[in-house]
Amino acid sequence: MADISPVLTPAEALQLAQDAAKAMWSRDHAAQALGIAIAEVTPGTSRLTMAVRQDMVNGHAICHGGMLFTLADTAFAYACNSYNRNTVASACHIDFLAPAHLGDSLVAVAIERAQSGRTGVYDVTVSTAAGKTVALFRGKSARIQGEVIASFSQA
Repeated sequence: MADISPVLTPAEALQLAQDAAKAMWSRDHAAQALGIAIAEVTPGTSRLTMAVRQDMVNGHAICHGGMLFTLADTAFAYACNSYNRNTVASACHIDFLAPAHLGDSLVAVAIERAQSGRTGVYDVTVSTAAGKTVALFRGKSARIQGEVIASFSQA
């Protein structure tokens, strides 16, 4: 299928990425419930934050791996949907490198590594605010029908 989207200026592409993020955020109840915040979204990238709360700590007194995965997966989602094309994960992998603890402020940075046709590959680094890397995530994206903002207006 040929790409028939208009060519955007860098400023228009940035605005589209930010508008798509706002539209997604308005329906992203999981991220909202976990206190995940959008720090920045640009075409193909995102930076999200999350504070480790008491209800995110497991029986080993460290942040539950599922919470780290969710933060990374959410950053991945905002990066790969930044072109306003509905995009979902087709595969993901995470490596847990160090524990995060109660009270830690986490930062997840997603970067597009490749995009071809309907698929893309994104890397996400989850770190503490002090810069300690706690997890590395790689996600493969698959573009599906529709647009983020158009989907929002029809919802």
